[in-house]
Amino acid sequence: MSEASNIEMQNPANSKKMLLAMVGIGIISAFLIVMSFELTLPRVTRLKAEALEKAIFEVLPGTVRTQAYGVNTNGELIELAEGDKPEITLYAGYTSEGNLVGYAIEASGQGYADIIRILYGYDPAKQTIIGFQVLESKETPGLGDKIAKDERFQNNFNALDVSISKDGQLRNKVITVKQGQKQHEWEIDGITGATISSRAVGNIIGESTSNVVPVLHEYFKKESNE
Repeated sequence: MSEASNIEMQNPANSKKMLLAMVGIGIISAFLIVMSFELTLPRVTRLKAEALEKAIFEVLPGTVRTQAYGVNTNGELIELAEGDKPEITLYAGYTSEGNLVGYAIEASGQGYADIIRILYGYDPAKQTIIGFQVLESKETPGLGDKIAKDERFQNNFNALDVSISKDGQLRNKVITVKQGQKQHEWEIDGITGATISSRAVGNIIGESTSNVVPVLHEYFKKESNE
């Protein structure tokens, strides 16, 4: 029998102590992680809320007051109460006189690296997208992250056409085209070197506007006629 085997057989208590120590360290580490999460959660939540509010004001210039809305399963616009978490969340922006500026709409989809979360502003009177902000992105620094920084790309969203046809649907679905090939007002001029990320933005907005804009357009018409 080897010397190592003799030592192991002679000291079974040592192995038990080591196992207990490892379990104890694991429990303490898990406790510290949970405590850190619980302690930092309120601050993280507050910072996210502040960032969202700032983004709403960016995509809806002139907004001083907001109201959160959701879209229910019947495709109807409903006011949200605290704690409500609908599948689609948006925010109506109003001027100091109470006039509607437009709607800020949250949307997300798969990018190159991970999920991209965005916010875009919609003007129902002009039937155009009037602003765009990236809320969350892990796209490649210096390439994919240009969707949040590139001024030329941002200019796509000053008056992006999302007009409604007589049948109540979008006339044309928003898409991204290769840089320099934009020909229509509903197209997004992409970013060379960040093709996948800029195309992802087009896909996200294309899907979101197809689902949400017809609802907002109909709601705006009813409100305007009252």
